Amino acid sequence: MSERKFNLTTDPWIKVIVSDTNQELKVSLIDLFKNAHQYRQLAGEMRVQDLAIMRLLLAILTTVYSRFDTAGQLYDWLIKGTDQFGSDAKFDEDYDEEEIEEDTLTTWHELYQKGQFSDLVIEYLKYYSNRFDFFGKHPFYQATKEEYDSLVPANKAVDKGKGTVAIKQINRRVSESNNSPALFSPKAGKYKNEMPIDELVRWVITYQNYTGVTDKTKITASEKFSVSPGWLYKLNPVLISGKSIFETLMLNLVLYNQGEQKIALERPVWEFASAKAYISERQTGDLPDNLAELYTSWARVLHFEWSEVGQATIFSAGLPKIESTNAFIEPMTVWRQDDKTGKYRPAVRSLKTLSKSMWRNFSNYVNVQTANDTQEPGVIKWLRLLKENQLITRNRLLTLVSIDLIDDGNATSQSPTTELYDDMSIDIGVLFDTNNVYYWPARIEQVIDLTQKIGQDFWIFARNLGKMRGFQKDGLTGFANQLSTQFYYGLNEPFKNWLASLTDEDERDPKIIAWQNQLRNYAFNEGQKVVDTSSSRDIKGIITEHGLQNIFILMDQFKFNVNLDLKKGR
Repeated sequence: MSERKFNLTTDPWIKVIVSDTNQELKVSLIDLFKNAHQYRQLAGEMRVQDLAIMRLLLAILTTVYSRFDTAGQLYDWLIKGTDQFGSDAKFDEDYDEEEIEEDTLTTWHELYQKGQFSDLVIEYLKYYSNRFDFFGKHPFYQATKEEYDSLVPANKAVDKGKGTVAIKQINRRVSESNNSPALFSPKAGKYKNEMPIDELVRWVITYQNYTGVTDKTKITASEKFSVSPGWLYKLNPVLISGKSIFETLMLNLVLYNQGEQKIALERPVWEFASAKAYISERQTGDLPDNLAELYTSWARVLHFEWSEVGQATIFSAGLPKIESTNAFIEPMTVWRQDDKTGKYRPAVRSLKTLSKSMWRNFSNYVNVQTANDTQEPGVIKWLRLLKENQLITRNRLLTLVSIDLIDDGNATSQSPTTELYDDMSIDIGVLFDTNNVYYWPARIEQVIDLTQKIGQDFWIFARNLGKMRGFQKDGLTGFANQLSTQFYYGLNEPFKNWLASLTDEDERDPKIIAWQNQLRNYAFNEGQKVVDTSSSRDIKGIITEHGLQNIFILMDQFKFNVNLDLKKGR
């Protein structure tokens, strides 16, 4: 099958939505970068697939524009080597970080003002086109047979036929192993293991980012190691969504890393001499020192064997887990601090937190203190830097998006169970408020705390109702949680609309009082819905040690608690 060709730079494989027509279209890498301003969004099989592909696109842009300005000139603080696109460039010994910051911000601003990417990106892709051939001498995101055999134990070599993974496992909409059938799959029978090449490419990229830990084969290493899940799988991702693919890529294009790591030359996986050369560095499990390498990091060494009829047998070997402690080079995650060590790790979502919307964790995404805080996501820090340098419009809405694939909580499998998508829009002047006295983020956090206090009042109301109905222990908590989830579900849209309506020119108190009044009305209406659907037993009530208790008394208690908490919140 050596005559087969599929090159990501020229063959269509990325699914997009065209802005003017709302039609779906498949485009190549070169087409996408030429016309990114004409496409509204990526449109793959899953949103997490779109995120994985977006990070690949960002790796290309980060590599190019961290070396060259918009005119195609190498920055003065880099010394050019023999490679025309700077893969072997080195930092000048006397480089100045302020100069790096200034130059990369200028490049970003010129691109943003122009509204499209420079031709240098296309030239870069043409130069490295052989590294984007899915069937080439250096197959894209894969190892050759010789490389694979040299990386795994002899008894796991390709000719032994062991350590394979099926297409139906790589497809994260199916994620079916040979031992556990996926009952509610979008495909059935033999069709689970069939897909066109363009879709396979999308899933291979996704799989490297969202892999479980069921693989039995590992690469050979001097020390034992835990198999890596995909890097994105262990983040709580956050990104900024724009009105077009161009704007989305630009808003997430971090050209100057404000983390604690020393500045390093960007080096995506395809710039390594070979898959084996990449693995020799990757097998340590150390955090990459540059963003392009992190965006394109592998969780598995994959090798494809193709039959004469085009059937693929996929061999897979696990790589060591990448260290994520204080990994501030990663810009697209929310962080959680360890109370004992003071160190930060990505705040991974779980099945227990599925119902908690993004806005309820506002302080994880937005700095609610006027001083800088290292736990702020890197993309937010980058936007803050752009705002401070007046490179983005003062009065405009930014949409923060969270896209997550949640595993089953089983440490030995980590199989996908559900995909989460959430967003919230906030005015850039509110997000980066400079008013120390009436600092909007701190006031918003206070409003959220009060809103969740009202939510707790409703949960107590629901729990008392369940107790009156005779629920016991787990059944009682489950009943209260179910009604509470419905309460917050109905609250999501009104709160997000209120948040999006704020500006840094608003008087804070009137806006907050308006929300409190809306919250009171909403809470009372939700309580009344429960009353309206109550049974004759609820109306009759029961006699407790405190006297008669029925649905009307519970409702009066709920109203009293809501009014009391709202009064305290003023």
